[in-house]
Amino acid sequence: MTDQIVTLTGGCHCGAVRFDCTAPADWRPLSCNCSMCSRSGYLHLIVPRADFRLLQGEGNLTSYSFNTGVAQHLFCRLCGVKSFYVPRSHPDCYSVNARCLDGVDADALEPVPFDGKNWESAAAGFTGEKKAG
Repeated sequence: MTDQIVTLTGGCHCGAVRFDCTAPADWRPLSCNCSMCSRSGYLHLIVPRADFRLLQGEGNLTSYSFNTGVAQHLFCRLCGVKSFYVPRSHPDCYSVNARCLDGVDADALEPVPFDGKNWESAAAGFTGEKKAG
């Protein structure tokens, strides 16, 4: 892993929600196969809360929660896009949707698989390495 840090910007489809975050320059997203992520095509870049900054749109966010209720799925109430959320695996972080980052070609990313269908066993073996997500 590199010591270089990059600042990434992104947001929802309509532009009402905008954010930036910092991450290692060689970050790779997680690709989860759980019911939520597989249906939405979400690619996770997990960043500590201190490395995430909501620039605009707090009032346009709405939340959805299911199962354990730990994850707080935040959506733009105007366009419905989930550009980031509080993940169950890292409730002290944000998971940024790599597909919502400005200038990032999601097809060129090499996601690290995460077996969200078997969340408990996958989470027990997850190291939480920031490079991977």
